[in-house]
Amino acid sequence: MEYRNLGRTGVKVSPLCIGTMNFADRTPEEESTRILDRAIAAGINFVDTADYYGHALDGGRGMGHTEERLGRYFASRRRRRRIVLATKFLFPTDRVDPNARGGSRRHVIQACEDSLRRLQTDYVDLYQMHRPDPEVPIDETLRALDDLVRSGKVRYIGGSGFTAWRTVESLWVSKDLGLNRFVSEQAKYNLLRRGIEGEVVPMAAAHQIALIAYQPLGAGMLSGKYRRGEALPSGSRFADPAWSGYYRGSYMTDAAFGVIDGLSEIAGSKGCTVSQLATAWVLGRSGVTSVIVGPRTGEHLEDSLGALDVEWTEEELARIDALAPGPDQAGR
Repeated sequence: MEYRNLGRTGVKVSPLCIGTMNFADRTPEEESTRILDRAIAAGINFVDTADYYGHALDGGRGMGHTEERLGRYFASRRRRRRIVLATKFLFPTDRVDPNARGGSRRHVIQACEDSLRRLQTDYVDLYQMHRPDPEVPIDETLRALDDLVRSGKVRYIGGSGFTAWRTVESLWVSKDLGLNRFVSEQAKYNLLRRGIEGEVVPMAAAHQIALIAYQPLGAGMLSGKYRRGEALPSGSRFADPAWSGYYRGSYMTDAAFGVIDGLSEIAGSKGCTVSQLATAWVLGRSGVTSVIVGPRTGEHLEDSLGALDVEWTEEELARIDALAPGPDQAGR
């Protein structure tokens, strides 16, 4: 495993990060344990979660379920120190309390305490703001996060879903007030969603921000299991009523099927799967530190591990750009 620095820090993380959103409700606990065991054995040392994961359970009362499961895993395996553990805060963790959400100092401190309890750990390696909060000045959030770092409960802080200007604003405020700064940005990035190449990617490079890419398979659209005109596979996310409306409307388009047709040809010539091809493409993009994969089964993890062995030619990369142009290629 070739490890990469987490932005400007000295922390080394694996190029693949285990995303655990599926562990909330779609993956049995025994299977999630096998997935984590296999991932760690393969050299993966980066795990990402969020206090919100589990929100689809019990009418919204399951928030924190994934963190609790991870806490039981680390307590039983005694592997916590080997793992760079990341979690996130911002979304509601209580459907009634209006203060159990957002970037206020009150919520940030409480959310961290709750996550530490569920995760059964004394510290979080990377504590991320799940989205910007336009209702709370960023200096209030950053002061609270800085206190958590200084207390030893958090090692580093980062953002998720931030535009380039919002990240730069946070850096300016941190510098101006002498606070710990964001070291990472978690961004949606895949062959069907290349918009971050316009501003977020160059911003991250200029300010030594670790870019952690999520949804490399476009919520599964780039897995190769969805085919034009065919029934949705049973058990797939797009067939799940809880998710299908959002994901199908966002990803299941005629243009996307055209991209998949082209990827299938390339993958066939390279002897890999479409999903490995799509994941490997993100892994190889300039500025990307780590790619979050969200395995629901052990087979999904094995497929993701295979992406580490995919190599590219310049001709193949040019074909990819022709199939799914980014901001720099569009209109040429």
